[in-house]
Amino acid sequence: EVRLQESGGGSVQAGGSLRLSCRITGITFDDDDMGWYRQIGGSKCELVSSLDRRGTTHYADSVQDRFTISRDRPTNMAYLQMGSLTPEDTAVYFCAAGHDRFPETLFCRTGLNWWGQGTLVAVAS
Repeated sequence: EVRLQESGGGSVQAGGSLRLSCRITGITFDDDDMGWYRQIGGSKCELVSSLDRRGTTHYADSVQDRFTISRDRPTNMAYLQMGSLTPEDTAVYFCAAGHDRFPETLFCRTGLNWWGQGTLVAVAS
């Protein structure tokens, strides 16, 4: 069974940092790509960052130079280090994995092979 479990969300002041973690079981980084999406309000999920099997990263313009995606192969963990947070980063963040291209936007928890349950990040001004 494939499972993705996020952790590390919470409340933080603007300008602060958080690190999200994603524990992945049942698949490996050798076979699948992974990424982080977020849902602001009731909107569709938007791609925050992705990391493919070759190690190529992609970032949304809104988080470029503030967020860093990474993975640890021995533990099969993925991370999203978030810095210089603003209230506009407030969202539910999802870890996702799959074989196919990661769209810039999609309905949350659809269209890709696997999703976590999400973790809330709230940034206060």
